[in-house]
Amino acid sequence: MAVVAGLIFFIVRAFFALIPGLADRAPIKKWAALAALLATGFYLVLSGNQVATQRSFIMIGVVLCGVLLDRPTLTMRTLTIAALIVLLFAPESIVHPSFQMSFAATLALIAGYERGAPKLRAAADTSFGARAALWGVNEIIGLTIASLLAGWATTPYAAFHFHRIAPYGVLANLLAMPVVSAWVMPMGILGIVAMPFGLDAEFWRQMGYGIEWMNAVGLWVASLPGAFGRVTLFGNGALLLMTAGLLVVGLLKTPLRWIGFLPAALAIFWAACKPLPDVLIAADGRSFAVRGADGRLALHHIGGDSFATREWLAADADGRDVHDRGLGQGIACDPSGCIGKLADGALMAYVLAPEAYEEDCRRAALVVATRGDPPADCRAKVISRGLWRQRGALALRRQQGADGVDFVIDAARPNNFDRPWSPAVPPPPRENPSTAVSADSARAGTGQRMPVPDATPRQEDIEADQ
Repeated sequence: MAVVAGLIFFIVRAFFALIPGLADRAPIKKWAALAALLATGFYLVLSGNQVATQRSFIMIGVVLCGVLLDRPTLTMRTLTIAALIVLLFAPESIVHPSFQMSFAATLALIAGYERGAPKLRAAADTSFGARAALWGVNEIIGLTIASLLAGWATTPYAAFHFHRIAPYGVLANLLAMPVVSAWVMPMGILGIVAMPFGLDAEFWRQMGYGIEWMNAVGLWVASLPGAFGRVTLFGNGALLLMTAGLLVVGLLKTPLRWIGFLPAALAIFWAACKPLPDVLIAADGRSFAVRGADGRLALHHIGGDSFATREWLAADADGRDVHDRGLGQGIACDPSGCIGKLADGALMAYVLAPEAYEEDCRRAALVVATRGDPPADCRAKVISRGLWRQRGALALRRQQGADGVDFVIDAARPNNFDRPWSPAVPPPPRENPSTAVSADSARAGTGQRMPVPDATPRQEDIEADQ
């Protein structure tokens, strides 16, 4: 967005300046600002109107309006205005990664450059070659500082939403961004200008070469050892504490701002100490995971949709592929249901047929009921189908309580969660166990359970599940 606005502003102002006497009689700077504002508005629509682009457009629009009104613009205030306008039209965007990462990066860049970036200056008698070299060094220093500031500011949000960090972001930016700014975007603008005349093909071809370079840089950096680190899931509290630290460092002007690193350090410690769940259940009940004695998740899903399992592996900092056949090791299944072992040796039962409740309630510590209702005297902790339908995906963690070991439940939709844009789901009617027998259990005949798993489940079970 800045490249588009800057190019249009420069080209329009230079064009009017070439007309003899016009620059002395007319406010060509304001004309150029108006043209740049219209061009960036067109680019906003063309690019898809995403949150990051909205933020850039609003900030640049405030600066250009300041030129039109002969008023100075303060960059931190433009960021505040951009945030208020975006939230006015889309308040839900505050929880989206695009909003958080875009504004965090911009806040860090503004705060960093307000305090002054190091810059090498040439003397009056410096040769043209030395001046060109100094310009190149200053560009590299500026791009490095910008990459470091933006990378540090966005790391907490990338770790929270995507469970990974990219330590080589500075290297990728140094190799790709000069080509994007000096070649890709200008070719794109020229292609749009030439499109009405049918002369745009060559500009798109040249733009494609720059994009190919950017892709090649991304693939090469991603192939380097340690190109990205995996981060386990952590809670909202740690992220809010990191955000508070970023705001203190970025907004304060006095040396007191460095106190913002204290909440950031506490947030990192808090995130690292968050206990991992022992059992995971998808919102549709068709996938579940059990953490075994080796500390890794054993996963099972019914159907072809592996979205939940992919997210669970990412949140667990587990690099295994979602199609790895070893993901189900530690879980054994038959037509009546599945059995998995927890880290302490306790059993978790996933029930597909009501006749399995008698055995599972006697042997298991946790029963996930997908068909019918378990008996009232079931000794195991029961997770009913209505629970995950009302509260979404569930994460369970074993914890020692006053009455013994129990499960603490974290739900995607907490208790009493009812919003106008996301109303509460009414509880489903109770099923009659006599009519809730699944087709699988009907084919099973006796419904007798398999032995508790101590090794890899049967190959045919894995293939059937996949």
